[in-house]
Amino acid sequence: MVQSPSTRFLSENLSPRRTMGGAVCREEAKEPDRDDSRTPADRIRRFTSKQSGYNMLSLARRGLKEAPDELWELLELEKLNLSLNALKVLPPQLAQLSSLVVLNLWGNQLSSLPAEIGQLRRLRVLFAYRNRLTEVPEELGACTQLEVLSLANNQLSSLPASLSNLTRLRKLNLSNNILVYIPGCVYNMKALVFLHLACNRLQNLAENIQSLVELKILIVEGNCLHSLPKALCCLTKLELLNLDFNNIKDVPQMHHLTRLEKLACHPLDKGLHIVHNPLLKPVKEVLDGGLSALFTYLKAG
Repeated sequence: MVQSPSTRFLSENLSPRRTMGGAVCREEAKEPDRDDSRTPADRIRRFTSKQSGYNMLSLARRGLKEAPDELWELLELEKLNLSLNALKVLPPQLAQLSSLVVLNLWGNQLSSLPAEIGQLRRLRVLFAYRNRLTEVPEELGACTQLEVLSLANNQLSSLPASLSNLTRLRKLNLSNNILVYIPGCVYNMKALVFLHLACNRLQNLAENIQSLVELKILIVEGNCLHSLPKALCCLTKLELLNLDFNNIKDVPQMHHLTRLEKLACHPLDKGLHIVHNPLLKPVKEVLDGGLSALFTYLKAG
């Protein structure tokens, strides 16, 4: 039976290794079976594993320039890791893996995602960061079960309006792109608790931000923000607000944001991050007094 170049590569190089969740792929302890009666798909299938009850296959760090044709025959796959390869395209056959719950594509050379990705109706997690994406197919909006979406470190300047349908999305990472404004569809993702927009070219936050009432973490550091909307004070569940490295001169009254308990310095600390901004109002002595002193000062002004 003739094997594709990708399948031959995998057959020669697949060996026991840890998947992204720590499980070890199945590998027979005895000498590999050389039975040519097995199909190419079966040769790949034997490297799948069970991870938290899901059928998982990791082909991470395999030097793949294209996915093997036989991969799309593994209809039972629920988690697929193709990260850290050299993939430039994904074929329409991706749609055949309709049972996928997690798809990991980070660290490749993808300039686009196939429209057929919209047929993965069970998909809950999509990692496509550190690629070369310049756009996102509108069909992705049909993946309405998505809860986690990372498109960081690409070349995105917008998102399709169809992503407004992702009403179950809880975590969205759009950092390190070339966004000048927050795509309108984001304001309809009302289940978001985490929104990462650092290192774009954002000049403002729209008043629509008030619709994201579940937000606990909002990161907009490293942009070109010169002011903040008053509607920001409606996000009363915020626990971390990172405004570092912008052009903010004035801060609206945010004393209603009681879960921002302190002025934070470490990137992972909860609280308000606001260093490296040309603030006009709060002087160093006020900042030294802590967050309550800052809010009192702003309110009095």
